[in-house]
Amino acid sequence: MLALWSVSFVLLSIWRFSHAQYEHLGYHPGYEDPAQELYTAPELPEDIPKIQLRLAGEKRKHNEGRIEVFYEGEWGTVCDDDFTIHAAQVVCRELGYVEAVSWSPSSKYGKGEGRIWFDNVHCKGNEKSLAQCESNGIGVSDCKHTEDVGVVCSDKRIPGFKFVNTLTNNVNSLNIQVEDVRVRPILSSYRKRIPITEGYVEVKDGGKWKQICDDEWTHMNSRVICGMFGFPGDKRYNTRVYKMFARRRKATYWDYSINCTGNEAHLSSCKLGHTLAIKANSTCEQGTPVVVSCVPGRAFAPTPMAGFRKAFRQEKSVTECPFNMDKDSEGCSHEEDAGVRCNVPAMGFQQRLRLSGGRTPFEGRVEVLMEHNGSLVWGTVCGEGWGTMEAMVVCRQLGLGFASHAFQETWNWPGAVNADSVVMSGVRCAGTEMSLLHCLHHGDYLSCPRGGGRFAAGVSCSETAPDLVLNPQVVEQTTYLEDRPMFMLQCAYEENCLSSTSSSTPGNSYRRLLRFSSQIHNNGQSDFRPKASRETWVWHDCHRHYHSMEVFTHYDLLSNNGTKVAEGHKASFCLEDSECDEGIEKRYECANFGEQGITVGCWDTYRHDIDCQWVDITDVKPGDYTFQIVINPNYEVAESDYTNNIVKCRCRYDGHRIWMYNCHIGGSFSAETDTFPGLINNQVTHR
Repeated sequence: MLALWSVSFVLLSIWRFSHAQYEHLGYHPGYEDPAQELYTAPELPEDIPKIQLRLAGEKRKHNEGRIEVFYEGEWGTVCDDDFTIHAAQVVCRELGYVEAVSWSPSSKYGKGEGRIWFDNVHCKGNEKSLAQCESNGIGVSDCKHTEDVGVVCSDKRIPGFKFVNTLTNNVNSLNIQVEDVRVRPILSSYRKRIPITEGYVEVKDGGKWKQICDDEWTHMNSRVICGMFGFPGDKRYNTRVYKMFARRRKATYWDYSINCTGNEAHLSSCKLGHTLAIKANSTCEQGTPVVVSCVPGRAFAPTPMAGFRKAFRQEKSVTECPFNMDKDSEGCSHEEDAGVRCNVPAMGFQQRLRLSGGRTPFEGRVEVLMEHNGSLVWGTVCGEGWGTMEAMVVCRQLGLGFASHAFQETWNWPGAVNADSVVMSGVRCAGTEMSLLHCLHHGDYLSCPRGGGRFAAGVSCSETAPDLVLNPQVVEQTTYLEDRPMFMLQCAYEENCLSSTSSSTPGNSYRRLLRFSSQIHNNGQSDFRPKASRETWVWHDCHRHYHSMEVFTHYDLLSNNGTKVAEGHKASFCLEDSECDEGIEKRYECANFGEQGITVGCWDTYRHDIDCQWVDITDVKPGDYTFQIVINPNYEVAESDYTNNIVKCRCRYDGHRIWMYNCHIGGSFSAETDTFPGLINNQVTHR
């Protein structure tokens, strides 16, 4: 993907993996913990082919999929002939997972494309790379893509593991170091422009700026250069003018040529060209200095492998881009849903925050670097009011993914002794901030009655998180009214599922209930589990089931000005996998005090005919309303995205019947939503 970069870039040599300890349970007080195994970056012999691995395919989780290998600029697959769990172990470790769980033959995750790079692979299990295992030879295979092999890795990541693009080792092994990269304008018309979009590509080597010979320069190289500076692509330029300039002035050329695939975020990630072009006489006999002309525009772009489509302009919304209104014409399915990964500029936010005292780099007491009496000091954050949203910001700021838990007390994490003092209190985050300092807080006037130390805030982070999404079509299609006698609603009354006026109504009266079904999908990368452990679940004698969450959903009927006129709530009496996508097995079942949760790729259906799956509208007058459902409303369980936890519908009630329409995911009825309903319900309809 092309990434945003500032005007000046430092081209660093390949960084090493940071050392990290494996998580362990600890030992009895008074006994020192033995030294633990350290994970270090593998250093492969020079004769081992440099490859890159990834998991791909259909109907899968993040830690499983078809093995794909990137070699010589092309993605390919691995044949299942002679493949074993030992080979799977090597693959999973190379991808940063602790171990392999299983492997799957016969293209379980779909048939791949391109070449089959490895066949008859024999691994011992201790190799650092799949390329070290014995095989027929890279690219030598008699297999078809129906034999593509897949793996299932443990969802536990190696603590501290950082992805390294091993394809850059060609540059690293030659100790090539470039201090800076720039685009220097040559034509007078471009010298006055800000930002600079056209000119010579120059690298700073040994304190001197040098041009690059265009003998082996490609369009993909230009694409990477433009992406470095935040431009969405490159374009053609007047070559005659630059050839004239090249004849007039003698250039000083860099000694190397570059070969980019177009996917790199920076020139440092590109390989050297197929031939090392050392120009001893500082000339470029067959060419001229490299020139790039970048497309000015918004500083973002789609992934290079996807190519650019129609959004070259400065559209403020995706709806301003041309698109096909016929959802069936292209033959797309949800396996082809588009996605983006946005660049996060290196702002240095992580340098002012750290986790201290934890067993792994992913947990600990939160410590912040703040200015105090004119100097910067490390201190703690007050644990009072600390919650999931604040923990989310901390994990994001440190590049540790998502929050799994937020702690208001950190007794087990002593932290740094000289950082016990509270330097930040009253923190309130929306969850989207880039830094904890961007959240609301008390500033210089701290207020933390319990103080820091053991009462300081803490977090535990995870690289993955669940993501619950409610199906709005199911809500719209299953809504109806029921008049139910009060004597049949005693259990619901005990669970506060009726309006407050029900307490003063006689037993032979009726309550009018707005009933509906809800289908809650887990579209995240990890299973959704209740916050409370099973030994703390509350048994309810009336319904004969356990409550694993105090409040799982809110059901509200709102007037047009947003006033709540009726409400309901559904305690999580049972979180289980009602159904799953093809190829995914159910994991959670409520029967016999089973584990509760929603597996990735599965959904839990609350049918319209179960208790509390309603809103009591007995006292509601006829009119137009908004029906709203919010799941996980108190953010008790961390998710990767809370913005899709709400569904809203337009509702019309005439006193006898009810109509539910325009149900969608999201929290507003904007003009854009009304014009393009596909933005919020995934169904692009005809206008």
